[in-house]
Amino acid sequence: MHCESCVAKITAALQRVAGVVSASVSLSPPQAQVDANRPISFSDLNDAVRTVGTYALKEPSNEARSSERTGSVKRLYPLGLIVGYLVGMVILIAVVTNDWSLHRLMNDFMGGFFLVFSFFKLLDLDGFAGAYRSYDLITQRVPAWGFIYPFVELILGVAYIAEWKPLFVNSATLILMISGAVSVLKALLKKQAIQCACLGTVLNLPMTTVTLIEDLGMAFMAGAMLFTL
Repeated sequence: MHCESCVAKITAALQRVAGVVSASVSLSPPQAQVDANRPISFSDLNDAVRTVGTYALKEPSNEARSSERTGSVKRLYPLGLIVGYLVGMVILIAVVTNDWSLHRLMNDFMGGFFLVFSFFKLLDLDGFAGAYRSYDLITQRVPAWGFIYPFVELILGVAYIAEWKPLFVNSATLILMISGAVSVLKALLKKQAIQCACLGTVLNLPMTTVTLIEDLGMAFMAGAMLFTL
């Protein structure tokens, strides 16, 4: 590649490949990154690039893969930071109220979790719905669910903070989180290189086992709170 025109042509060619959700091509360093909703062979991507000129893709070296893994860790930093803030908030509330019961701690964390995560989703509702549909089993069958889900999280967050109908709220959370975990697990098993929509599309988070742990952790807390009612 020699100019931005080359970048534009290669990007467009990659985006036309069936299954590609997004493609990002840079001139310096000369590299291409593709996010897809299903496995795509390297040869299919290479064939697409060759249709627009004398270009060819080269599979990343071990060093490049290592750099990519480092990049994934950096992209997960916002998620870790948010969870850290939530944990800090829960501890602060416990100190102020002098209530260190496990039920209280989990209730405050889950309320804060849903309020914060729904906020990021609602910043770009259309973008979230599209990204969520790429792997969520319910949204793939009922596209409108992608637009409804952030509001469901918002309502759950308010319900946890208000301690409203804990039996219903924890049951709904358990069902939603298990459904989400199944969708994430399916995407991970397919080795799909897709964006995690847990914080919407404003923050470009990769789909990793961290997402699965997040869903299972919330499901576990909802189940534990149901058990203590």
